[in-house]
Amino acid sequence: MDLAYTEEEREFRARLREWLGGVLPGLPPKPRPDDWPGRRAYDTAWQRMLHDAGYAGLHWPVDAGGRGATPTQHLIFLEETEKAGAPYVGANFVGLLHAGPTIAAEGTAEQRARWLPPVLRGDEIWCQGFSEPDAGSDLAALRTRAVRDGDHYVVSGSKIWTSHAEVADWCELLVRTDPAAPKHRGITWLAMEMDAPGVTVRPLRTLAGSTEFAEMFLDEVRVPLAHRVGAENDGWRVTMVTLSFERGTAFVGEVVACRRTLDELAAEARRSGRWDDPVLRRRLGRLNAEFRALWRLTQWNVSEAQRAGGGGVPGTGGSVFKLRYSHARQELYEAAAEVLGADSADLDREWVLDRLSSLSYTIAAGTSQIQRNIVAERMLGLPKGR
Repeated sequence: MDLAYTEEEREFRARLREWLGGVLPGLPPKPRPDDWPGRRAYDTAWQRMLHDAGYAGLHWPVDAGGRGATPTQHLIFLEETEKAGAPYVGANFVGLLHAGPTIAAEGTAEQRARWLPPVLRGDEIWCQGFSEPDAGSDLAALRTRAVRDGDHYVVSGSKIWTSHAEVADWCELLVRTDPAAPKHRGITWLAMEMDAPGVTVRPLRTLAGSTEFAEMFLDEVRVPLAHRVGAENDGWRVTMVTLSFERGTAFVGEVVACRRTLDELAAEARRSGRWDDPVLRRRLGRLNAEFRALWRLTQWNVSEAQRAGGGGVPGTGGSVFKLRYSHARQELYEAAAEVLGADSADLDREWVLDRLSSLSYTIAAGTSQIQRNIVAERMLGLPKGR
């Protein structure tokens, strides 16, 4: 991995900084956390601005509607937008970071032409229908059934932790199409319209009081066969592509955000006098080293995926990143509670809601236990556990 920037990359950074400096001051105020229609409108408007400026899908392949940027340019984009305080992908994250890249890597030409442009323009929002109430961390134990009926699948079952389901247009959905097959081999990946008859969404309120997740109930929902991505019963392999993006690159921008938060924490500690505590200073210093190392690991993972071909699909190194990042994020916001002292229970104070949401990161996108199994079995060659 070459960490030195080329002249072209330095020029790209300068142009991006200039563009961000021109557009960010004109953005409207962010909507309230519980205003989901407002948040959707805000996030999609920002995505359209990125699209019109040529920054949408920067690292996506050109034939998928992206710019085919280098991994380094992609990381520069993430670094500069976070440093500038630009909006995060927000409600667009499943489409931009999970479903879109999966369709780009696995979809037909027709599927790519239908679904990828609206994602890049911010016209359509996707949610993720993977987890189920009775499956726990064993995603392959899903029970949602899909039975062929002519040129459709008829889907019945339920999903949980369905991100942004209440504002989504489409769902990346895992279903069981062969109940007699071994559990990893009877799964199919579908794209389902959220306004189809038989889809019921019930928002779930989190510890932080937000409702970005939902339960989803499916009662004989008809999904066209043409909306299947990959072959029937090959959905587990397609899902591994999705999860590779989710674990390998979807959290990249958040590493930069955590580094910015760490700088703000240090500044707050100096203002409050807590900086005089050598134990706290040592803790913040170690976290600084953690997030710098995670950024380098990110660079390596993205570069490795690009060199390996296959549409830039991240490898198992993404599990190493996700495992360590989840815990480092929790440690960061534990340090924030220490800096805030008695104010760490005040939900109106900065970082308090982030601390609550950080508790979910060792579960989201695959639990830490699952990530350890992946690292042990696929990277270290250890035998499967019993």
